[in-house]
Amino acid sequence: MQYQIRELSKIACISTRTLRYYDEIGLLKPSFNTSGYRVYEKKDVDMLQQILFYKELGFDLKRIKEIISNPEFEILSALQQHLKLLDAKKQRLDTLILNVKKSAAEKKGELKMLDKEKFEGFKRTLIDENEEKYGPEIRRKYGDETINRSNDRLMKMSKAQYDHTAFLEKEILRLLHEAYPSGDPSCVPAQKAAELHREWLTAWWGFYDPASHTALAQMYVEDERFKGYYDKEQPGTAAFLRDAIYIYAAKQQA
Repeated sequence: MQYQIRELSKIACISTRTLRYYDEIGLLKPSFNTSGYRVYEKKDVDMLQQILFYKELGFDLKRIKEIISNPEFEILSALQQHLKLLDAKKQRLDTLILNVKKSAAEKKGELKMLDKEKFEGFKRTLIDENEEKYGPEIRRKYGDETINRSNDRLMKMSKAQYDHTAFLEKEILRLLHEAYPSGDPSCVPAQKAAELHREWLTAWWGFYDPASHTALAQMYVEDERFKGYYDKEQPGTAAFLRDAIYIYAAKQQA
């Protein structure tokens, strides 16, 4: 079946302006134009559905275009992945809804919540967001057992323990900002940052291994998402941290 732009906008519940914009940026082009009208076919409808799925899952248009333009992109596989992500999102929302209901019941004096229960929904959200962003890479590099153990440790953390990991993250960034101008990853502030990074990593993984530490540091440089986090304020910081961790880990193995 074929659709002109107004017909497709109605069944997809999006504006014709949006469809024209998608055409302009090369995200979704109609199969052909006739008499000045854009005409969309079934394959275009299916691709629009994919675009809207990715938007619902929080992907920006630039990333969506990269995904669907990939020669290896296949709609059935994409739908299966959407289902996994949406199931995870549903579980996250269900956990938050239950948490809100229990908190309201506690305020009414109907039940008593443990302090750690009050943060379970937020912890689950953090886990799911990390899985969506980094799951495939870190599971491939470190294995399901390590990542599942890390997620389990997070769910069991008290608020004080979780707050401490957040403090470590900020302190690591502060020390790196102080040490970077020296250009020396072996300097005292840089090595202190590496030491705190070890403490942070151990809090999440439950163990410390110098080889895994250096592998993670290398991923900070190779993966643009991690690199962007460390280089946001000071370009080159990710590589500087990696070098500091290399020096620190070597000392632990000596």
